[in-house]
Amino acid sequence: MENWRTKIVNSDEEHIWFCGYDIRSLMKTAGFVETIFLLHRGRLPEMGERKLLDAILVASADHGPGAPSCATARLAASGNRQSVSAAVAAGLLAIGDPHGGVGVGCMELIAAGVQIARNENVSLGQAAMRAVEDAISHAKRLPGFGHCKHTKDPRVEVLFKMAEEQKIAGDGVAFVRALEAAIRERIKPLPINVDGALGAVLYDLGFPPIAGILIFIVGRVAGLTAEVAEEYLWEKPMRIRIPVQYQGTPPRSME
Repeated sequence: MENWRTKIVNSDEEHIWFCGYDIRSLMKTAGFVETIFLLHRGRLPEMGERKLLDAILVASADHGPGAPSCATARLAASGNRQSVSAAVAAGLLAIGDPHGGVGVGCMELIAAGVQIARNENVSLGQAAMRAVEDAISHAKRLPGFGHCKHTKDPRVEVLFKMAEEQKIAGDGVAFVRALEAAIRERIKPLPINVDGALGAVLYDLGFPPIAGILIFIVGRVAGLTAEVAEEYLWEKPMRIRIPVQYQGTPPRSME
């Protein structure tokens, strides 16, 4: 059987290395955000990159107990008092498209649009308009736009402004802004949501599309652990009651 291969972690009887860095040095000189960047990108981040990744993790941490992942974690904690890890895992299993995983589709859309602009020597605005027209013709939803609660997602401009201040904003941010303008012109005003902003900034940070959900998961674990802890400490077991309206066959006899 062939050995597993990895470029991430190595160890021997007395040492642990993350991408070549001794863990003892990382523990003393690098923070958790730097370590996340290192594990995913294979190098330590520059200051601006660290700040942006930190902001993304904060933006992803929680959105209240009603968010699907948080609600699922609390429901599991309400019914299972023997396993904290099961409750947190239940919350993680609720993450996907459309909750938390939209960043993947957004990053793929950005990559495709930027590639069209480069290959065909057109502007990002023209490439964005083409993407919108394609979505209209195929009745597809454009990922990263609109929000069920916010008319303007408060996290978006913070991330974009920080990306611009740290000289990180590039084609990713520019293309998502162009998409917003094209959507407004051809469909209706739809604000960029946190998934769109997260995808744009992660693209400009050089992450692959799969990071659109993976980095969200890393950030959301912080909120899930807090939600589960609050459920355990404040609430009684089995306290969650979900209103159900039966609409099936009325009572009938086997006779």
